Amino acid sequence: MDGRPADSAKQAARAIDALRRGWAVTIVGARAAITLRAIETAGAVSACALLLSSARAATLKLTNQHAAGDTHLPVMIARPADLNAALAMAIADPLRDLAHPMKGPFAALPLPDNAAAAAAMELARHAGLLPAFFVCEDIDAEKVTPDAIDLYADSGQLTIAARARLPVQAHETAEIVAFRSIADASDHIALIVGQRDGTPPLVRLHSECLTGDILGSLKCDCGPQLGEALHQIARANWGILLYLRQEGRGIGLINKLRAYGLQDQGFDTVDANIRLGFAVDARDFSVAARMLRLLHVERVRLLTNNPQKVAGLEAENVTVTERLPLSIVANVHNRHYLDTKRDRTGHRLP
Repeated sequence: MDGRPADSAKQAARAIDALRRGWAVTIVGARAAITLRAIETAGAVSACALLLSSARAATLKLTNQHAAGDTHLPVMIARPADLNAALAMAIADPLRDLAHPMKGPFAALPLPDNAAAAAAMELARHAGLLPAFFVCEDIDAEKVTPDAIDLYADSGQLTIAARARLPVQAHETAEIVAFRSIADASDHIALIVGQRDGTPPLVRLHSECLTGDILGSLKCDCGPQLGEALHQIARANWGILLYLRQEGRGIGLINKLRAYGLQDQGFDTVDANIRLGFAVDARDFSVAARMLRLLHVERVRLLTNNPQKVAGLEAENVTVTERLPLSIVANVHNRHYLDTKRDRTGHRLP
């Protein structure tokens, strides 16, 4: 394996760890470097400006200002005169808008480097933090480049770390395989059920959902989908469950809980993610494709209602020979969530 991607991914991993600990990170762009601390972990306020996601800037009515004119880019604002820790979090966290409706006025500033600012938003997502930063004076900080942040989640770095026999309730003949990346601390899992017989396996891509899989949340359909998928795989000739550590469609557990709070305020799952400053779906299905290739699987029958999963695998040269439905009965708590998946993110039964 080429050492450069590995070294870059480790550089990004160190920057992510620094942000989570409240330390400064310098993102070195082609035109300029930006030194940042995540607002939610920094503790003391030390900033000459603030950097916010484009979605947050839109909520704060900044997109009508010339320096915030490109609505796809993050926005930097001048430090408010009365800035303290409470105001900083009120600016950063949309969940607090009802409690702190009066904020501003704010003045947008030109970005010193567009790519570095955009990379900061992605770094926040990898760290599971709000995409909102204090912009600091140039100090000694962990340095990272936008390219290194892009390489952090490179699925090509994923390798098999361990495997073992694991009888499960759905099927006594099963094997668990753990996958590890040299940079990303998340360990992805495959459960191979039954015996290979030369036919394409029945495969389910299941994204981690602590609230649904473990706690039995009724707000989503993740827990019932996991159970039903295992039973359908057990009834097939053979199959594979890929358990992907991409909580909250890739935004992390804490941000997912923030999205839950926004849903309680009336936003659906799509708008809640956008309002937090994230993509509607930030998952990377190339990870699943890499796992399948490491298991020597090139053709699958895919158990999903989500066409994006089909597209994600086929973009990585895994052939989906058939898409099969996964139907779950709605309840009073998740009916709107399921309707949103159907109407706004393209989920459908074949």
